[in-house]
Amino acid sequence: MKIKSNDFRVHEGDKVNLAKWPTQVKPVYKSKKKYHKFLRRNVKELSVLQRLHYASNRYSLLLIFQAMDAAGKDGAIRHVMSGVNPQGCQVFSFKHPSATELEHDFLWRTTRSLPERGRIGIFNRSYYEEVLIVRVHPQILRTQGLPDALLNEDTVWKERYRSIVDLENHLHRNGTRIIKFFLHLSKDEQRKRFLDRLDEPDKNWKFSAADLHERKYWAHYMAAYEDCLNATSTDHAPWHIIPADDKKNARLIVLQTILDAFNELDMAYPKTTAKRRKELESIRKQLAK
Repeated sequence: MKIKSNDFRVHEGDKVNLAKWPTQVKPVYKSKKKYHKFLRRNVKELSVLQRLHYASNRYSLLLIFQAMDAAGKDGAIRHVMSGVNPQGCQVFSFKHPSATELEHDFLWRTTRSLPERGRIGIFNRSYYEEVLIVRVHPQILRTQGLPDALLNEDTVWKERYRSIVDLENHLHRNGTRIIKFFLHLSKDEQRKRFLDRLDEPDKNWKFSAADLHERKYWAHYMAAYEDCLNATSTDHAPWHIIPADDKKNARLIVLQTILDAFNELDMAYPKTTAKRRKELESIRKQLAK
């Protein structure tokens, strides 16, 4: 079964209602064996494209992962990027801002970690936290040292969406391609995964009381995600809503989406000039002696 990444894309101007977007679709694999075969094949293709991307050194690729707790962001990143040369890939996880980061605008800390040309940058959570968790808990705004005039909740979110879209358009104009993934998990599946974390000793560390607390705000988060997806999914930096109740299926969809993005880029290995060939031939002769 061929994965069509466009089926999961939020096109600019779309109005997202997450209740109508599935958290689970028919698996593209028929067995665990088929899943691993599919994964290995596509990871190998990604590795080839990543080497070409690195050698071409014309674009940078930024992958952004957002989701509710236990949706599988870490696992998706780990499995999908398992065959990529670490030299060509950078992963950054963004948690609560530090005191230093709070002294700057909300885009500052992530901007410092943007990928260089020829590299893949991965944001495990990102500047989007500033229009998601901060929107669900607007009291956080009061801790960010902003002037009172900028704390109007009727305008602050629209202004932040605009700042994000402006940044992403700027990055696109300068060779950074951005793909954004929202791993769409059902509330019931999250409950099951939380129970697994409690039942399995080697997963206990993944669970905290804060996870249970945030679960109470599920409806608020879904509303915040809907507004965010509607306002910030553009032709240059699209969101993809990935059904995440089946972790394996989600990984395969994410992987295919990245492959499709790479295949749209104009990449080529640097051509060897006549001068360079002559230099290499001279080196060959010296080594042959």
